[in-house]
Amino acid sequence: MSTILVVDDNEGNRELARAALEDEGYRVVLASSAAQGLAAFEREPPDCVLLDVRMPDVDGFTACESIRKLPGGVETPVLFLTALRDVDTFDRALRAGGDDFLTKPVRPTELVIRVQSALRLRRMSVELREHYELLRRQRDALLRLQLQKERLTAFLVHDLKNPVNAMDLHAQFLLRDAGLTATSRDSATQIRSEAWHLTRMILNLLDVSKADEGLLAPQRTEIDLRRLVDEVTAELGVMAQGLRVRIESSVETARLHADQDLFRRTVTNLVENAIRYAPAETAVTVTVKSHEGATELRVADAGGGIPLEMREKIFGAFVQVEGGEHLVARDNRGLGLTFCKLAVEAHGGRIWIEDALPGAVFCVSVPHAR
Repeated sequence: MSTILVVDDNEGNRELARAALEDEGYRVVLASSAAQGLAAFEREPPDCVLLDVRMPDVDGFTACESIRKLPGGVETPVLFLTALRDVDTFDRALRAGGDDFLTKPVRPTELVIRVQSALRLRRMSVELREHYELLRRQRDALLRLQLQKERLTAFLVHDLKNPVNAMDLHAQFLLRDAGLTATSRDSATQIRSEAWHLTRMILNLLDVSKADEGLLAPQRTEIDLRRLVDEVTAELGVMAQGLRVRIESSVETARLHADQDLFRRTVTNLVENAIRYAPAETAVTVTVKSHEGATELRVADAGGGIPLEMREKIFGAFVQVEGGEHLVARDNRGLGLTFCKLAVEAHGGRIWIEDALPGAVFCVSVPHAR
């Protein structure tokens, strides 16, 4: 049962309000002055207050301001009752913290409806506060997870890069040994290749994390595309040779204004991905040319291809798709394709997949700088 506090110096008005509200099942507390009303509020905070504006000791506006300072007073709805029907009185009621404004003579039905509405809004406010608290707890939990993710990323980048670099340096040391057997030299070369792969995986993870936070910003410079493609194909030559796959390239556009590191790793990830899924004795082709105000990179293989319905999903993290008897889509275990999409989009470009018949073509378009 809701309790309604009625504060009015006119006995007739108090009794009218009592009768109308008690008929609707409300408990009514009466006060004939602002002082009595404040005392009643402190003894037992009501669910709603009906407050006359004009009273002899303290007016309703001042009484409302005092109520708002009491425990529970902020959320308790206050409805002003007044015979004054003018804008100034209405504005003063709002400034004092009133929730509603009724002019006398008040009809019992209207009084009950206004009280019901005020109580309904109060319940909604309580529910909204509860929802807010739930959202705040969820936000705090997400923030904690984000901080843990950032700490893990920092660990991977800092604590893994050093041993991977050490592996590469030791492999280089071995390769400088003139007496190294052919088998050992191949093994050392393979170690270097895998170390480079691990480094790319670590950097991809770092950049995916940066993109999640909106911090992946390209540092654009003039890139020599022929040199870049030659360096990438030479770097991946050992891997391709081991899988009996050829790498062929055709670079018609010599220059690109882009982030050297991001674009190079994009090309490396796409070519490595193509080599991994190209059948033996086939070629992976890399072509670069200008096309409608953009530089277009295309990396094609003759593998099993990628189903049409998976061509967007494949750029998501850790996606792996199987089709028929063969793995027809790339497993994104190293976040390579995810990184490619983020890096290309950071340049204002786009990445998509076409059919190579057989195989797949990964296409990248980066707009020319203006």
